[in-house]
Amino acid sequence: MEEQKVTKPLNKLLQGQYMGIHSYEEFIKNLDDASPLRSRFIMIQKDLKHHAELLSERIQELHGTPATSEGVIGKIEQFISQIFDHPQGEKDILKHAIKGENLYGIKMTENLVRDKLDEKSMSLVHQILDNQREHVDYLKSELH
Repeated sequence: MEEQKVTKPLNKLLQGQYMGIHSYEEFIKNLDDASPLRSRFIMIQKDLKHHAELLSERIQELHGTPATSEGVIGKIEQFISQIFDHPQGEKDILKHAIKGENLYGIKMTENLVRDKLDEKSMSLVHQILDNQREHVDYLKSELH
């Protein structure tokens, strides 16, 4: 498989990880210091940062240049979200986090990488997706 064809979807996935990192930054800022969710959200954000590192390394192994931010589209989406979509309270923050992990984290990743990656890259993506599914399971358990 041609390296550039593999690095392009990996870079889009990397940009998505940066979007997630910044989203969790906002969630964490909006949670009370005493909230048990706060420390868990910090751990989830740490996972996303680790995913970003792994993706960056894989892109470099393929002789590509890793993205360093969420990209222009991601920044625009983040900006619009900050203006119009302020979650209020823990339940609302949980709902936003679940939506972000499910829609942007999992579904878009699955669509983005379908039939576009080599075996090693696909294995990495499956690791990341499994971890994100664990995040969703935890978030849903906290919601109910």
